[in-house]
Amino acid sequence: MPHLEISDLITATDPRTGARLPVRRAEVVHRLREAGDRHAARIVARLPADRHDVLDPHAVDRLMIGVHTELQRLSEELRLGKRLVHILGPVFEAVRATATGRLRLVDVGSGLGYAVRWLAAHHSLGPDVELVGVDLDAALVGEAARLARAEGLDCRFVHGNAFDLPEAATVYVSTGVLHHFRGPDLAGFFRAQAASPALAFCHFDIAATRLAPIGAWVFHRSRMRHPLGRHDGVASARRAHTDETLLQAAAAPGMRPLLYEPRGLANPFCTTLRPVIGIRPELEAPLRRAMGRSARRLVGPEHLAGAAR
Repeated sequence: MPHLEISDLITATDPRTGARLPVRRAEVVHRLREAGDRHAARIVARLPADRHDVLDPHAVDRLMIGVHTELQRLSEELRLGKRLVHILGPVFEAVRATATGRLRLVDVGSGLGYAVRWLAAHHSLGPDVELVGVDLDAALVGEAARLARAEGLDCRFVHGNAFDLPEAATVYVSTGVLHHFRGPDLAGFFRAQAASPALAFCHFDIAATRLAPIGAWVFHRSRMRHPLGRHDGVASARRAHTDETLLQAAAAPGMRPLLYEPRGLANPFCTTLRPVIGIRPELEAPLRRAMGRSARRLVGPEHLAGAAR
């Protein structure tokens, strides 16, 4: 049975216009029951809906903002900001070897913008890097922008498609997004970036270790209040992609795919999130020089092929 996340099912957006689409509660409940997840079906059955059984959009927005606010604790406890800078610092140092002028980081599926706001608050990547968060969920974008204004941060948030912005990204990033893409959509996600003017991407997601679902259960059970957050936290760990899947999907023409701290190079008790990186081939050597000794933990598809022999 497939593992489904409730948050993927209770909101829907027209990919062409960005307009919100109605979601019928009974259809979501039916889909979850078909997937064998009666617990998730009961959570959705309790969500408010109108007389036509369409989920209340305002209630769904409040729920999504609440769950994402709680989810920020996980980012804080995993020191996500410092992990981002550990990789993105050398990536931008390599990019500056060829790029000139204003650089732009675009966070795909930015949610409440924790990553972008953390980078802005710590002035981590330099004044020449514009920080932009993009998400298809208008409510999350609105809350991210409100928080950034309240915190006085130099960053911005956009409601829409991250690959259809008026100004091109120099580097795409994301945190906790990759496991939402299934089948050919995962490779399509990477191809869109390879076909863009971007020079690199860096996407952090859950490491698919045997310990990941257990760790996710312990954290979300103890720290998340709403049943949706607890359910989706564990489901996301179960949906995490393997190292092989990520490197194969990221091998888009014109990009050199690299995985940082794959299985065999990292302690599974310490590894929770790790990035898959794509960089234009001519920038791989500058990236490795910028990373110094840490570059030893950076491997390409040939490493996994060698390990399998």
